[in-house]
Amino acid sequence: MDQRPVSAPKKGRPSWKLAPPHDKLTQGMVVSGFANLPTGRALFLEFGWVGVKTQGGGAWLQALQQVAPITDADGREPRAAGLGMSWEGLRKMGLEANALASFDRPFKEGMFQEDRLRRLGDRRDGEWLKTVVEGGPLWSGNAPLDAAAFDTGGRAFVDDGPAVREQDIRTPITVHALLLLYEKDEETAEAWCAQVSQALAPHDVKVVHRLELQLRPDEKGIAREHFGFADGVSQPLPYEPGTVTLGAAGEAPRDPWNGVPLGEILMGHVNAHHEVAPGPVVVDTPAAQRAGLPPHPKGEGFRDLGLDGSYMVVRELKQDVAAFWNSMTDAARRIAEADPEHSGHIDANWIADRVVGRDRDGNLLCPAGTLPVGPDGQPENDFGFFDTDPHGRGCPLGSHVRRGNPRDTLAPKPADKQTLLDAANSHRILRRGRKYGPTIADPMHDDQQNRGLLFICLNTDITRQFEFVQQTWVLNPNFATLYDETDPLIGPAGTLTIPEDPLRRIIAVDTFVQMAGGEYFFLPGIPALNYLASL
Repeated sequence: MDQRPVSAPKKGRPSWKLAPPHDKLTQGMVVSGFANLPTGRALFLEFGWVGVKTQGGGAWLQALQQVAPITDADGREPRAAGLGMSWEGLRKMGLEANALASFDRPFKEGMFQEDRLRRLGDRRDGEWLKTVVEGGPLWSGNAPLDAAAFDTGGRAFVDDGPAVREQDIRTPITVHALLLLYEKDEETAEAWCAQVSQALAPHDVKVVHRLELQLRPDEKGIAREHFGFADGVSQPLPYEPGTVTLGAAGEAPRDPWNGVPLGEILMGHVNAHHEVAPGPVVVDTPAAQRAGLPPHPKGEGFRDLGLDGSYMVVRELKQDVAAFWNSMTDAARRIAEADPEHSGHIDANWIADRVVGRDRDGNLLCPAGTLPVGPDGQPENDFGFFDTDPHGRGCPLGSHVRRGNPRDTLAPKPADKQTLLDAANSHRILRRGRKYGPTIADPMHDDQQNRGLLFICLNTDITRQFEFVQQTWVLNPNFATLYDETDPLIGPAGTLTIPEDPLRRIIAVDTFVQMAGGEYFFLPGIPALNYLASL
């Protein structure tokens, strides 16, 4: 199994792995981007009540395992599959109420809970924002409202008004599970999809939405997203004594720049707060024992359903390539008109690099140009912003990569660099997304084709990791020393400040990326999958 980032050339640094027994207990997509399998399919599944009532909630999963066994992390399979379930999907499968209640709150509420959509920048005051596709998203888990969605008026002041009910936000398509298939080419991927659909149909499980996922690496071995930039360059590097290894070097040490405890990625392991990342539990039964679920270390009479599992955040992000490059071209033209004497070096590519924060090959911008590539020929990823570019004269403070992982950017003085770097690393997410849709022929002209990124990330604390990154860094208008700016690549229309001598540039940016669907999924470990198949 190739465990390098999906954009990595075929040479380079060793990749992290899980040691036995966890390698066979964990889904393979946790440790691998499957760079050796460039073609993929995302199959969005809906469960019908007829199949559940007549055959049991796990019958479909048993059938799936016959034609698409979920890949573990030991690295031996020539093709790969990953599977996540929504909370409503688990409920429909018949997982008992106490087990359902033991999941983390964001997962139970779902991504489309009213307050979560506001934090994620998708919806406000009852209206979808322009960062969402016109007409609203196509799919979600359609999680039911919790009883707490009723505001009963319990406040510290007198309010005689009526009780307020939270909005019940629905999408046309309901997704109960997401199946990810990775293959070597289009023909085999399509044949596998047909085989899966045929196996699931008798169990009243339908493919209600699908995306064709691609890497399409270029001659440099770089998999680029549709705007043309290398994707998946910077990732956290998990460590845990006795559990995580690094190539032939043995036990993985803590990486000084990107190291995170394994519990940031996998439940049941120690996280950045020096606590065991919590996960769901089930009552100790013979079925749970047969599935291989271990006893819960702190819950007598319970089995650990979450061990070696994770929460999988999925967002379908539609990209408007023509709007992006026309905006970059227009910004360069405006600068040239306003400052012809000092703008000879500025063109659309120069602007786009600063919106992203890296050049198109993934090299970080710095005041002298870009950081030199590492000895393995890959973009250097071991750096802090405080020393290399404290004022954003290379990589702007508000650029996409700096917001997504500020490292030590927010340190007020040198003595605080390590503290702020450690704080930033406590919010890291492990990305596993891929692009979908055809490559655009002419980036300046809209061909009306559907294309974008199926954003996928893994974390054990959705609130502290994914939602924090989105709300506090990516969409924060006052991030660092900025005012009234958000992420120029994936945020709403606004501005980006580009520090430069002798002038500071401020460019206008439009909305280039729109959410077309999304949900939070449980990515079970292999024993948990066995248990769910027994329902």
